[in-house]
Amino acid sequence: MQNASRAVISDRAEQLKITEIFYSLQGESSLAGWPTVFIRLTGCPLRCVYCDTAYAFSGGQWAHFDDILHQVSSHQVRHVCVTGGEPLAQTRCLDLLQRLCDAGYIVSLETSGALSVAEVDPRVIKVLDLKTPDSGEQHRNLWDNLPHLNAQDQIKFVICSRLDFDWAVEQLQQRQLTARCPVFFSPSYAQLPAAQLAAWILEAHLPVRMQLQLHKQIWADQPGR
Repeated sequence: MQNASRAVISDRAEQLKITEIFYSLQGESSLAGWPTVFIRLTGCPLRCVYCDTAYAFSGGQWAHFDDILHQVSSHQVRHVCVTGGEPLAQTRCLDLLQRLCDAGYIVSLETSGALSVAEVDPRVIKVLDLKTPDSGEQHRNLWDNLPHLNAQDQIKFVICSRLDFDWAVEQLQQRQLTARCPVFFSPSYAQLPAAQLAAWILEAHLPVRMQLQLHKQIWADQPGR
């Protein structure tokens, strides 16, 4: 009986609650445009006002790492993105990231920056979404994450307003973010016109990359793609 109990515990240690696994084009970051398998984990402790994946806050199905990797391999791609929700809210996400790297994939992690990335496998490309004032979750930014970023990682600001833009510029300068890794500014979809954000970036001569969400340009009527 004890051996059976240990086996159950061991098996659970290699499971994650998954909202969906799907194959699409990466819509953001320096990897935009690459065919990618997305692993969307269930759960998120944040409630950003512009969130477009609220359906991942709850529900989902438990999946074993072996089954997850089997689904990923069936799509025959090099790129895998682990996202959410907030994927790091499930601590076993760290083990999945390692397994994916060991399998030879180019792995990216989309995280809110509210939870520590200190233990994330160094082979993973971390895309850290720093929360602006208008997100409603600015207070959740874990600034201790910054020293754990390297040149392959990326910082993203979703800009909703001029207030957000000015705040992001202040962080950019005070924390010398572009010395750590590339920085992206994105207009909040349907809140801030892309042309307006582009004008602000050019006027301020910022060393950042503006990005639009490619998937929303292609599949605007299919949230979550």
